[in-house]
Amino acid sequence: MFLTMTSPKHLMELPRKILIGEEVLSEIGLFVKSLDANSSNVAVITGRVVMERAGQECKKSLRKSSLKSKWYVVSDASVDTVNKLYSKINEDAPDIVIGFGGGRSVDVAKMTAHRLEKPFLSVPTSASHDGISSPFVSVRGTEKPYSIKATTPIGVLADINLLAQAPPRLLAGGCGDLVAKITAVKDWELARDENGEYFGSYAANLAYMSAKIVLDESERLKKKDKFSIRTIVEALISSGVAACIAGSSRPCSGAEHLFSHALEYVAGPDCGLHGERVGLGTILMAKLHGLDWERIAHTLKEMGAPTKAKEIGLSEDQVVKALVKAQSLRPDRYTILSKIKMDEKSALALARSVRMI
Repeated sequence: MFLTMTSPKHLMELPRKILIGEEVLSEIGLFVKSLDANSSNVAVITGRVVMERAGQECKKSLRKSSLKSKWYVVSDASVDTVNKLYSKINEDAPDIVIGFGGGRSVDVAKMTAHRLEKPFLSVPTSASHDGISSPFVSVRGTEKPYSIKATTPIGVLADINLLAQAPPRLLAGGCGDLVAKITAVKDWELARDENGEYFGSYAANLAYMSAKIVLDESERLKKKDKFSIRTIVEALISSGVAACIAGSSRPCSGAEHLFSHALEYVAGPDCGLHGERVGLGTILMAKLHGLDWERIAHTLKEMGAPTKAKEIGLSEDQVVKALVKAQSLRPDRYTILSKIKMDEKSALALARSVRMI
């Protein structure tokens, strides 16, 4: 069944500039000035390891462009951390907020910038998820147990040399977040066909293309050299931009992400990386959609990402409970789990059929 639908109005906010290449961190001062020539004060939110590894180079470049910087080191991505940062940073009245680090630092900086109503610059140090270019964040302690919309980055600076220093597991997780676009787009198509939801073909195709490059080139990308890192980070940036164009997370997040959030709920927040969980979810949802789940599982295995629950410490019971609970976390989002209801028996059968447990 295909329902006639109206095209809703939505606002597209896209990154203004993206700088990617080797040793571009030394240009961050000039990059900030190119985004806003009147900037003089910046707030940098980062993690302890990144601060020790690359903080001095970043500070030097900012000083060289006559930018004063105040640094804030965070250890978690929670609402409490955002609230504390908001109070501190608000007093300093920065012109721009920089998220310099992994997913945790970028998400906290993005949410803090949103609350401060200040522009946000994304400087990722790992290619682990598509939040580096999208307006969506995942912070603990919100009322909603899934990603929420904050501020679209005004710019993205991705230094390949710096990204290459991240643990290989993070890059594998990024591939998990990329293949998730396959089932996310299928869920969006399903919502269009059966629920009359708006569907943006361009955003959907852009997101799908970001996933397809991992499927098509996993043999080359598994080397995890600088070419691989650049390809994966460009795909992650593109998929984040797809969400900006869509005006929602629809092209990037479907039932596989709901499964990931449900795993956090039933197994705790430390049950693997975000990309690892959504990679597992993609295998499951691909089977429900009648897609080639074995190819997806093979690709994830090639990239070093988990394909079995026990690889990230999950039990059979936790996988089953997460599958049963997933759709209830966001009943307003129509996915394959809205159509195919999961009970413990069918969830167990599904997980076993893809050899996840």
